[in-house]
Amino acid sequence: MKGSVSKPSKACRILICAAAAAVVLGEAASPAWGASAATPIVPAPTQTAEPLDKLSREQILASRKKLYEKAAAATHIPWYRIAAIDQYEHTLTKVHPKDRNHPKRLTGIFMNEPVWSGMFNPDPYDSNPRSIGIFNGYGKDGSGDGQADLNNDMDLLYSMASYLLRYGQSEEDFSIALWEYYHNSRSVQRIRQFSKLYEKFQTLDLSGHAFPLPISDSYAYRDTWGTGRSWGGYRIHEGTDIFAPYGMPVRSTCYGVVELKGWNPFGGWRIGIRDLENRYHYYAHLQGFEKTLNQGDIVTPGQTIGWVGSSGYGKPGTQGKFPPHLHYGIYRDNGLAEWSFDPYPLLRHWETEERQAIQKKKKRSSET
Repeated sequence: MKGSVSKPSKACRILICAAAAAVVLGEAASPAWGASAATPIVPAPTQTAEPLDKLSREQILASRKKLYEKAAAATHIPWYRIAAIDQYEHTLTKVHPKDRNHPKRLTGIFMNEPVWSGMFNPDPYDSNPRSIGIFNGYGKDGSGDGQADLNNDMDLLYSMASYLLRYGQSEEDFSIALWEYYHNSRSVQRIRQFSKLYEKFQTLDLSGHAFPLPISDSYAYRDTWGTGRSWGGYRIHEGTDIFAPYGMPVRSTCYGVVELKGWNPFGGWRIGIRDLENRYHYYAHLQGFEKTLNQGDIVTPGQTIGWVGSSGYGKPGTQGKFPPHLHYGIYRDNGLAEWSFDPYPLLRHWETEERQAIQKKKKRSSET
């Protein structure tokens, strides 16, 4: 009768695999070790006590800011870079809710199990920071509870900041780290734009908006999104036309970064601005641009960026093929491509808000 050999327990198998991986890979091969090895762990749990649906928008932003600052203090990565990545990840979840499904939390960073625990980790749900490190996973303990939970706000932020720290702290290092993580130049550009905005204003609350023209009775518009266009081939109208006199100032509708500026055969002199919701605001048929405004500059709601004209439908400088108006379009980015959506409801909302604010200001002035 042959002797029976008992199989090792699951825990033993995991430990054996971990030990073997440590021998093969070596400590230097694990990016979880190295630059971030001496980084202090952020103490104390940081999840919010109140459910998110009971917090106001201001409270949510304040709580996020504290988390970013704690991760920054632990890793010396500027808080606005961590915030920029987190905000970009929020925008991706909005357009890919099923693919990026996770429990409600303050942070938007999403990592799947193989990325978090390590591609060759036999336990895809591993939450032990040491074994995750052996298998080259990104997961770390940032909350100080001894666990690396991929749905813990502080663990996620600390893990992402630690990843950035491997590459260094310069602007160039930041760009390289983003490229190696996303392998998408659009992602690198968007996150750097967000970081620039947060660094400039030192706040997360950059949600203010303005109507693209000064509030008056000198303009007119209706919902023209989706109607047919024939110049340059059949296509749909991807925006709203606001008819106004030549030379009326055109204003930024948002806090954002100038992404494009120049001539387009369809849009004439046009300018494009990226906001923190990863939306691209497109202003076309301009008579000209604000001279001091350049690509990469930061703009604020209500800031003049150009003037109403009738440029477009031809080579650079073509004017007058249609009545003067502003073509305003808005596009959402899903990480790989952009698509337009109807801006008319937003325009009506921003116009109403601004008219009401003007009326309130006049009323206060008359009472004093």
